[in-house]
Amino acid sequence: MVSAGAVRTVAGDVPAGELGVCDAHDHLFFGSPQLPGQELRSLSAARAELAAFAGLGGGSVVQWTPYGLGRRAADLPALSRETGVRIVAATGLHQAVHYDDATLAGLRGRLAEVFVAELTEGIGTSGVRAGLIKVAGGFHALDAHARWTMTAAAEAHHATGAPIAVHLELGTGALDVLDLLCGELGVPPQRVILGHLNRSPDFTVHLQAAASGCYLAFDGPSRANHATDWRMPDAVRALAEAGHGDRLLLGGDTTTAAARSVNGGPGMPYLLRRVRPRLVVELGEELVGHILVDNPGRALAVEWSRS
Repeated sequence: MVSAGAVRTVAGDVPAGELGVCDAHDHLFFGSPQLPGQELRSLSAARAELAAFAGLGGGSVVQWTPYGLGRRAADLPALSRETGVRIVAATGLHQAVHYDDATLAGLRGRLAEVFVAELTEGIGTSGVRAGLIKVAGGFHALDAHARWTMTAAAEAHHATGAPIAVHLELGTGALDVLDLLCGELGVPPQRVILGHLNRSPDFTVHLQAAASGCYLAFDGPSRANHATDWRMPDAVRALAEAGHGDRLLLGGDTTTAAARSVNGGPGMPYLLRRVRPRLVVELGEELVGHILVDNPGRALAVEWSRS
């Protein structure tokens, strides 16, 4: 069963049950001003990736690209119409390393306000509203920047109901993130999505995080350490066997041009071409179907409000 409420896509709000097969963490466009190289900027390549994903049965993609990293929000509705794939955009802020001092200084004192505006009014002048908030932790720790952005994300969540998606650096820091967001800042765990757990295959931490009620995203294939990839099905199976199959999400997380399928990489289609059948062997068709279709609807559906 999927949740009541609506998923906020770039073309408007849709019922949770209309996402279809969902790539719950990926990027159509991405570029760090401070860490240049292999940016995702090509509109035609983005269109081809979406079309290839749709050709394998894909129905929706959640773009986790946040503020200031080349989201190209104005282009997303047309891409969605042309390919038939629903797209969810993000507001939020990544790690400090991606931004210059002037950009960060300009957001001081108003970060939560920016997040709320992008969720409820639109990103820039595009009129395209974000459907989730993306923030990031550090390697095994939360620095002052992470605490600032997560505090603003919590404020925006309390104002709108929006889910919060978290980049875990190399898959670490999950429990610290939950202590902050859910413990100190009062965000319900079911409104938190932890990303990159496949990059740190610590099954004990995975189970502890899942016990909170948050969502756990396994997104790759990993570029941090390919040796973690073969352990991902075991991690997913351990969580499912512990009763957390309804909290699992899958994504492709394409972040460089070379990783796109149109450029010879795995790209978005890999999720359905290789990851899905691999997991079916481990978990069975029914559970994998729930992970790709039902769970994203629950994770992203919101009774949208603004207080």
